Amino acid sequence: MTRKAFPASAWLIAFAGITRRESLRFVNQRGRFLAALVRPLVWLFIFAAGFRAVLGLSITEPYDTYVLYEVYVTPGLCAMIQLFNGMQSSLSMVYDRETGAMRTLLVSPFPRWFLLGSKLLAGVIVSIIQVYTFLAIAWLWDIRPPLWGYVAVLPALILSGLMLGAMGLFLSSAIKQLENFAGVMNFVIFPMFFASSALYPLWRMRESSTLLHDICAVNPFTHAVELIRFALYLQVNWLSLAVVLGCLTAFFGLAIFMYDPGKGRWKNRRGNG
Repeated sequence: MTRKAFPASAWLIAFAGITRRESLRFVNQRGRFLAALVRPLVWLFIFAAGFRAVLGLSITEPYDTYVLYEVYVTPGLCAMIQLFNGMQSSLSMVYDRETGAMRTLLVSPFPRWFLLGSKLLAGVIVSIIQVYTFLAIAWLWDIRPPLWGYVAVLPALILSGLMLGAMGLFLSSAIKQLENFAGVMNFVIFPMFFASSALYPLWRMRESSTLLHDICAVNPFTHAVELIRFALYLQVNWLSLAVVLGCLTAFFGLAIFMYDPGKGRWKNRRGNG
């Protein structure tokens, strides 16, 4: 049977199977859900409360008035959840490759872009559940964007989650051993998070360092944060939207190339095996 001969139900069954596997992994790892919430909640309840007294914010888009510091950092913390989840999903890719489960998946007659995309989308669904749980807790903390913002932010969360997950997917293709991935995660996650607009506005960074401002401005994570921030307040940051879509396309294309058995690192592994 050729790929073109697959009925629509076969594609749906394959996607459902991959999603179910990711969901079961998430349900069985309850600590992963709690860990995903602990990090942003610590920033929200402890750091933001302390920084509120020393960090003043002028009126910054998309806000039409002065906001408390914890209100400003909330979109960045949502993106943090997605960043960590994307790296965590990539870690599972490395584990699956070591146990042989990844090779079983990739020899499926379905196109590789569909298999990797299904796994990527399944991870994004998990991250969105975590983000909305965090936003619900933040609402109890009196951080309340417009009601429709909770709906408008969904497309932004999907796009930013796909972009960050695709980046992790690409990184996982270059990691040979599971124990090496933790170092790579720290090397990627913390510079991306701190060198972004998640914690401080770009104009404030420009006041302290032009170089730091320029680094933050080209950081894809900054644009993921701003896309979420503007969507929460019923606006669209078109530059961030373009950057996120461009990075998503680039990272996912590189991941497909690297996971091709005839190309990328898999070619070398097959030859060495």
